[in-house]
Amino acid sequence: SSKDIKKEIISSKEIKNENTIYELLKNATIPLGHTMYVYGGGWNEQDTGAGIEALTIGESKNWESFYLEQDEYYQYENYNYQIHDGLDCSGYVGWVIYNTLCNENQENDGYVYKAEEMVYRLEEMGYGKTYTTIESYSPGDIMSTDNGHVYIVISGCEDGSVLLIHSSPPGVKISGTVDRNGNPESQAVRIAQETMKKYRSDWYEKYPDCTVDSSYLTDYVQFKWNDSTLKDPQNLKEKEAQEIINLLFS
Repeated sequence: SSKDIKKEIISSKEIKNENTIYELLKNATIPLGHTMYVYGGGWNEQDTGAGIEALTIGESKNWESFYLEQDEYYQYENYNYQIHDGLDCSGYVGWVIYNTLCNENQENDGYVYKAEEMVYRLEEMGYGKTYTTIESYSPGDIMSTDNGHVYIVISGCEDGSVLLIHSSPPGVKISGTVDRNGNPESQAVRIAQETMKKYRSDWYEKYPDCTVDSSYLTDYVQFKWNDSTLKDPQNLKEKEAQEIINLLFS
């Protein structure tokens, strides 16, 4: 239940008192496969920043109950600004970051910004650096585009494809990009499909599409965390995509 998740996140924080890449990615999997994409979801009523959900440790019960009402023909356009029923791309990433960096009831405005601003805001806060030229992908990288999307990298793959997690219609899912030659039958797509099928089978039956196009590799600015903001004691940066998935779902 979300209560247990809440407790687990807070107590593990109190013991460690440090934030990790693993924790960021683990938190990213909490709404996975039972949270719909809702435009404005995670934002406040004024649409200026984080709403109540993105300032809360643990997930909202509304997300799953709204998900359970939907069939495979879900059209997100019909639910714009039903902000408490799901998450849009930056509402999701903002929720994940808040759940990683903050404790309950901490005075904080949250981390929900327009998708294209997200990486620059995190850099301004001193959490890491942005790169317009991308040389490699590391677990936990935040990727923003002017086309209005933001996603979290799980891992780069040897064939140049990227395994990622994001809120994109119909909802919060793991996806893979095409490989460096534009082939959609990439390592990342295969791992995304296997992961969703194995661990979120109910979602996968309704929404089997785990492929995203080549713009995810070409149109984005990359944000990399400072080691001091997010440590990597699990050495995720040295691991293969499949090893990271095994760890996250073990």
